[in-house]
Amino acid sequence: MKKSGVKIETGPKNRRETTLDLLVIGGGFSGLALAIAVNRAGLKTAVVDHAAPREVLSAGFDGRTCALADTSVRILEALDVWPCMAAAASPINDIRVTDGHSPLFLHYDHREVGDRPFGHVVENLIIRRALYHQLEQCCHATREAPASVESLHFSKDSVMARLDNGRYLRAALAVAADGRRSQTRQSAGIHVSENTYAQTSIVCTIAHERPHRGVAFERFYPTGPFAVLPMVDGSSGVASWPHRSSIVWSECSNLAPRLLALDDVEFTAELGHRLGGTLGSLEVVGGRWSYPLSLLRAENLTGTRLALVGDAAHGIHPIAGQGLNLGLRDVAALAEVIVEAREQGRDIGSGEVLECYARWRRFDVMTMTAVTDGLVRLFSNDVTPLRLAREIGLTAVNQMVPLKRFFMRHAMGMVGDLPKLMRGQAV
Repeated sequence: MKKSGVKIETGPKNRRETTLDLLVIGGGFSGLALAIAVNRAGLKTAVVDHAAPREVLSAGFDGRTCALADTSVRILEALDVWPCMAAAASPINDIRVTDGHSPLFLHYDHREVGDRPFGHVVENLIIRRALYHQLEQCCHATREAPASVESLHFSKDSVMARLDNGRYLRAALAVAADGRRSQTRQSAGIHVSENTYAQTSIVCTIAHERPHRGVAFERFYPTGPFAVLPMVDGSSGVASWPHRSSIVWSECSNLAPRLLALDDVEFTAELGHRLGGTLGSLEVVGGRWSYPLSLLRAENLTGTRLALVGDAAHGIHPIAGQGLNLGLRDVAALAEVIVEAREQGRDIGSGEVLECYARWRRFDVMTMTAVTDGLVRLFSNDVTPLRLAREIGLTAVNQMVPLKRFFMRHAMGMVGDLPKLMRGQAV
């Protein structure tokens, strides 16, 4: 039987096999982090990635940054990944939210909830390099790259993968970490619900005259949110100013191509208009990238001997910068569940164990997808009554200290039943 994506074989054949505990399909952030997380527990793991390391570690592969919530930083600290990226991470000390150019705003100050920043902003390239470095130190994990899964066979007690390089891998549990268009998820027959936003995310880095002082800005416009994330200062001589910020600019999909086609002077002028002079003079450093925006959620987080993590399980709008954080929370929960099962002598790929993971993650995933989707729909319009209501709401939250502190703790990922990794403890 063959479905779209990876072929499902009807049964295994005689061949040489490598026996594993965990087969991670996809070498993105979530897949790499999971392999590192279970290494200390002695789980033998293979990460299969279709992309060559040289390709994904090149400066031109991905121009995005990630706003890592404090609990995500704690996860990376517990995995010993953070030391390789700490120097390139800019703390988020304050968050300022406004509705367009309205004088009313919502202000979050990290000192109101503790002595740690809300999170840190790090370039994707830096995160990827740090994860690759740490994976190389793992004695129980290997990486198959570039390689792809050509077929999967799920049986009562294991899952078998045949790779395009001729290798066969048998594991107790497979993990789909192969992105929004996960072929593994499709092959397992797990359906998704998906809605497009008719918005495109434009990403670039700017150098600017005034220091950002660790403040992250988010301005909501009818065409989409416009975020400015603080980055570490750049090298002298690269730009006119050393101060840097990452721009995550959501725009109508029919307008985005025209903006991307503007020359540097015109594009910078458009950026300056949206920034409103907050950071003084500015210039774009490096390239521009664009990504279509949509909401995607898998109907189930697990299948037969299969668990979904990261973008294979859910893809959300970058309006709150929570995409990677949600994936790392998947990793923290799944790692703890399967390591605990192994310590108790249980089958890590059993339905009982996988249901523990699904149950732990279900509420958080549903809440975050609903909140981000609701925010996009609330702010992506210019209806006068709604605009006035939004401004009143932002001002009201600013004055309601207990509610405001709850929102701040939620932004840091400190709400709910936290796995050990999110508390900075190894599993």
